[in-house]
Amino acid sequence: MVLPRSELQSLAHAYPNPPVIGAIGSHSALDIADGAVEEGFRTLVLAQKGRDRTYSVYYRAHRDAAGHVTRGCVDEVWSFPKFADAATPESQARLRDHGVLLVPNRALSSYVSLDVLEDSFRVPLVGSRNLLRIEERTERDNYYALLAAAGIPTPQRIPSPPEIESLAMVKLPHATRRLERGFFTAASFEEYQRKSDSLIAAGTIAAADLEQARIEQYVLGPVFNFNFFFSPLVPREDGLELLGVDERRESSLDGLVRLPAAQQLEIRGSHAIPHYTVVGHGTLTVRESLLEEIFDYGERFVEVTRSRAPPGILGPFTLQTCIDRDGKAFVFDVAARIGGGTNIHLSLGHPYGNALWRGPMSSGRRIAIEIRTALAEGRLAEVVT
Repeated sequence: MVLPRSELQSLAHAYPNPPVIGAIGSHSALDIADGAVEEGFRTLVLAQKGRDRTYSVYYRAHRDAAGHVTRGCVDEVWSFPKFADAATPESQARLRDHGVLLVPNRALSSYVSLDVLEDSFRVPLVGSRNLLRIEERTERDNYYALLAAAGIPTPQRIPSPPEIESLAMVKLPHATRRLERGFFTAASFEEYQRKSDSLIAAGTIAAADLEQARIEQYVLGPVFNFNFFFSPLVPREDGLELLGVDERRESSLDGLVRLPAAQQLEIRGSHAIPHYTVVGHGTLTVRESLLEEIFDYGERFVEVTRSRAPPGILGPFTLQTCIDRDGKAFVFDVAARIGGGTNIHLSLGHPYGNALWRGPMSSGRRIAIEIRTALAEGRLAEVVT
């Protein structure tokens, strides 16, 4: 049972103006902090010991006597033995006392239990608390169910391994690094068995996860991650914005494809099976003739979330697609919060967001503008859950 939204709205209403903008120190925290500083907010990063110097030293905010930031973007860093400790009752009370609005990223929903986030994490989130769970593929009401209800194309599902007859993607988490992917491809049941046995032996995937894996037809085409934003503060027809497009850099996949074919063939064992661990992102644009359909997907996703999971998507979200040779986009993943690749927008924004806003517009800055607008109009309750 998700915490009553009214309770979180009341907490946010009691905050000082302006509040502090916070995020878990991983994933896209720099984008969130950079955008918040641009719009005049103070920032907080919740870090894990051993992973905190990036924020506490190298991107620490320096302010002049008037409070203007002259360097960096992170005002405060709170370090915890584990990320999950940021959600203890004591930490929650400290966050509320500090007036923190937390922007959810994938690190939050991966390192803090979803049950905790839904049932007992009494800190206002700028975004859709009740949609964070849809990213878990083992959930019954996951993003595939929403995409199907919205009529948004996805790669065709293959019901069971023996039914693999052409190139397929097997989707499951990494055995130990749960935030990462244990994906692999197979074009036949025999290849599926051989690769899965090799990956289990190597400790990359777990047999229990394999039983719950989703298998789907592999869409041959480039990957485009569309970083959207939806605002409830404007007329519905103006609510959807496309801020940017990114692509993943994955290890060891990208390392393998950079090798000549002869060298690829020399690699043996599990090393020949690429890992799909995301280690970075690059910026992209897309043919303008394809944008009409992409915007349609975005509008459909907004509407299906509003009808099936009120209040629906709030703020940033990402539709991750493959586009085939006919220019057809298939959505294979959804981020119901700020995407992992939005750091490509840092400081300079992105061509799509800049063209819309007539100036540098990143996802982080757009979130901060939404908060600032909500505060000015007395409507903060409409953007938090």
